[in-house]
Amino acid sequence: MYTEDDYLPLSALTHFVFCPRRAALTRLEGIWAENVATVEGGIVHKHAHDDIGSENRDGLHIARGLMARSQRLGLWGHLDVVEFISVPDDEGRGATLPGISGRWRPFPVEYKRGRLREEQSFALQLCAQAVCLEEMLNTIVPEGALYYGKTRRRLRVVFTPQVRTATEDAARQLHELVASGRTPRPVHSEKCRACSLAALCLPGALQRPASVEYYLAGAMNDA
Repeated sequence: MYTEDDYLPLSALTHFVFCPRRAALTRLEGIWAENVATVEGGIVHKHAHDDIGSENRDGLHIARGLMARSQRLGLWGHLDVVEFISVPDDEGRGATLPGISGRWRPFPVEYKRGRLREEQSFALQLCAQAVCLEEMLNTIVPEGALYYGKTRRRLRVVFTPQVRTATEDAARQLHELVASGRTPRPVHSEKCRACSLAALCLPGALQRPASVEYYLAGAMNDA
């Protein structure tokens, strides 16, 4: 269990699963840079929060910008959208909501830019949101969805035991990274091309061994 002083943003979990070095650069060193992807992503999230508050439809209560936190994961954040779906009172499932009668099953929806695709960092972020809702509302959140702005389609994510375990492991490792105060060395991979921090992280250059032997080997090859 974590105290409030230990809480980290849900977005930090997404960064960590995508790349631990990215999480360290943003969280420990305060480094950030925008590219087309991050700007478009910010616009998508802004649209999700433009109508912050809630609305009611037949059998559905929609909350936007809901603040959530998990003491077990040590994470907090504002959720894009949570759809509360009405469930029968006599089934003993769902959560009760202040000022609203009946019982409701939470269904978190996280907004993302781009086209429909499976992305582990997004799925674990969504699962962490579910854990937050479960703790706060004393209920079970079996699934949620990722909404992709370009295709305007949803990808349903089921929070299986495997997904939940991966989420808890990632949250623990994120806290360990922050507590260590150390930024990992880069691991150059294909996803570096899409990272907004690539020019500051220098994954290709810094991964090479900075040694006299390396310099001399390069000089010999050029000769």
